Amino acid sequence: MADWKDTQRPRTGFGSVPRTGDPVARRETFDAGLRAHMLSIYNYMASGVLLTGIVALLTAQSGLAYSFASGPLMWIVALSPLAFVFAMSFGANKFSRATLQMMFWGFAIVMGLSLSTIFLVYTQESIATTFFATAGAFAGLSLWGYTTKKDLSGFGTFLVMGVIGLLIAMVINIFVGSSTLALAISFLGVLIFAGLTAYDTQRLKREYDYLRGTEFAGKAIILGALSLYLDFINMFLFLLRFMGSRE
Repeated sequence: MADWKDTQRPRTGFGSVPRTGDPVARRETFDAGLRAHMLSIYNYMASGVLLTGIVALLTAQSGLAYSFASGPLMWIVALSPLAFVFAMSFGANKFSRATLQMMFWGFAIVMGLSLSTIFLVYTQESIATTFFATAGAFAGLSLWGYTTKKDLSGFGTFLVMGVIGLLIAMVINIFVGSSTLALAISFLGVLIFAGLTAYDTQRLKREYDYLRGTEFAGKAIILGALSLYLDFINMFLFLLRFMGSRE
């Protein structure tokens, strides 16, 4: 979600395109590697979202979601995904790729448990409609971030500050209980995570230039999938507040 490592600055080093040889062949090799790198990120991300959706639906249908809606279990299930995110983000250099993979799937599962409670609030039809609307918006924004020539690096700090502002406003609204503020938070949340989708896509694309061929490249795929996953899920949840029909 956040830009855990600023990769927009031009730099040289591991993975940079060599200056010798046929430039056309070098570009073709680079482009093929970049496509494979980004496809791996999208595959992980999509698989994680699918796993989360399946776990959320099965948990809701089993009745366990009622246990997560209140009481001590609510806080455990709600805070567990954050623990995974912090561990993966700050421990990436220490963990192996296999460990990060297991943590990613574990994160997707606990997110499914956490999101199962939305089936207690909204109808399944409106959840499905919002999900497909989010998927379409995500695909368009990510494609634009991948293909645009505009440098989006300048938006990174602004968007991260926006996320922090959202969190503060959400905490305040827990005590205030303002429906107007809740609507404003949802509107800004959709815009901020839409921007992060395009920004993170471009960041991950540029990352490949100096990560390819390094030991960290495999880990970067999983961390990149985590970033896009968070953008998707958060955009979905904020959009659900507009499109969701309550039970």
